[in-house]
Order: sequence, then C-alpha cells, then structure tokens
Amino acid sequence: MTLTVLVPDDEGVEALSELPMVQAVRYRWGDPVPAEAAKAEVLIPGRHPAGDELWRELPNLKLVQLMSAGAEDWVGKLPDGVLLSTCRGAHGGSTAEWVVAVLLSMYRKLDVFAEAHRERHWERRSAETLQGRHALIIGAGDLGRQLRRRLEPFDVRCTMVGMSARDGVHGVAELPELLPHHDIVVLMVPLTSRTRGMVDAEFLAAMPDGAVLVNAARGPVVRTDDLLAELTAERLRAALDVTDPEPLPADHPLWHAPGLLLTPHVGGAVAGVRRRSYAVAAAEIARYAGGELPANLVHGEY
Repeated sequence: MTLTVLVPDDEGVEALSELPMVQAVRYRWGDPVPAEAAKAEVLIPGRHPAGDELWRELPNLKLVQLMSAGAEDWVGKLPDGVLLSTCRGAHGGSTAEWVVAVLLSMYRKLDVFAEAHRERHWERRSAETLQGRHALIIGAGDLGRQLRRRLEPFDVRCTMVGMSARDGVHGVAELPELLPHHDIVVLMVPLTSRTRGMVDAEFLAAMPDGAVLVNAARGPVVRTDDLLAELTAERLRAALDVTDPEPLPADHPLWHAPGLLLTPHVGGAVAGVRRRSYAVAAAEIARYAGGELPANLVHGEY
C-alpha cells in the first residue's frame, strides 16, 4: 500500500522520492489542494498556519511532520488522533554554532573592534576569553548536546540541565543552586507551560555579576522586562536570537539596552538547512511507513 505525503515544495518531492511505497504530492499554500489530498496520511506543512482550514480537506490525515524542532505552534491545534513529529536533529548544529559565535563576539569584543574599523581608528584593547568559563546549558536534548560538543574544545566547563534529573544531567529544580556558579547560561528548551517565563527576576538575580544569558530557545521563556532591568543596570549581559515580542517593534527599549547582542531569529538560518531538515523528515516518514512511530513524536506539550 502506498503512503501519500503532501509536501510544500519540489525539494520535498525529491527528498522523499527514494522512499519505497511513499508517494510525495506537491501542494501550494493558498491554492486548491490536489486531488490526492483525499488519501494523504502525512502532511509536511508549508506556509499555512497551524490549525487552519486545511484539515477539512485531508480526511485521511494521520501525521503532521514538521520541518522545525519547535512544536509549540502546533500543540493542541490538530484534530484528535493526528500525530505530530518534529524535525529534531536537523537544527542542533547550526543553532549551537550561533551560540558559539555570539559568545566569542561578546568575550573578544568584536563589536568594539568593528566600530573602530568603521571609524578607521587603530587601538589595541584587551578582551575576555571563553577559556575557563563555566556554562550552564538548560536543555539537554539534541541542541544542548551539540552545544556542549562545541564549547568543550574552548576549555569551557559545561553543566547540563534537563526538565528532570538523570545520569549526567541536573534537573531544573536544582537551578537556584547552580546559577550562581556559572558565567554563561544558555537556554535551549522548548516553549511549554513549564518553560514560559522560566527566566524571571528571581532567576536572573541568582546569576553572578557580569554573567551572560544566551537565549537560543523561544522569546517567552524569558520575561523581557526582568531581563531589561538587569541589562539597564549593566549587571548582566545577554545574547538573544529570539525575543518577546517577536518581531521586536522598532520602538522597543531592548534595541538600546547595554550589553546586548541581538539577532533576528536566525540561529538555524544557514545554507543547507532545508536539505538537512528533509533528511530528518524522510527518516521519520520512513519509520511511519514501516509501521513504527516517529522517533521525534510529540507527547503532550513536547
């Protein structure tokens, strides 16, 4: 029996073309769905929003395979009985690379030297170093493991934190004891009811003076006003790839906050990202076609 999969682009059709017993059908958001939609069991979403009216035209839908690692926009939006799988494993390397890049930029004062370059001003300055730093990585999944693998060659000592404790991983309940002893705190958690607002005034107050908060997760994990207060006081520094609100309005005070390196949600926006994402998606669909559950299946909120 052939498994029909709706895909949003030609790259997806090509990526699934070698899977046995799988038929990839191209669709375009905003256009009428193709006739094959009536028998499609799997959907790879394109531009259409989670929970839109498309479901009414997919009576046989059983699985939505995302191209993103985050699933917060989709949880609770699907019809009963429809499975949801993420693209965990496709974006960890590039996101970890972004974290290393911003940390090196901040510690080595690359922004200062870039400004001096623009002004044609030659002045040698001493900078900080990643060597010997202690990093607390909150989120011990693929992203967190990828980051640890990249930071340790810089002689950074990494402590892993997950939602629950396990071998080699601390639980979030231990954060009050861990935060004061780390120079760097990196957020790599999914956005759920447990992580929304996790980084509040109390959390930030436990971080030592001069520490760096890096948010590579989702904006609402951090309470923006609480972080802004610490940045304005110049007690902490931060690197944010995500914000709350997002996109950040032009008149938002974060734009002018001292000690902040800000990028517009581009941690995973690198060359080859679609190819890597489709490789993960194809593996998930192959499992499903073979009668197995996807490895990245979302349970509850994540």
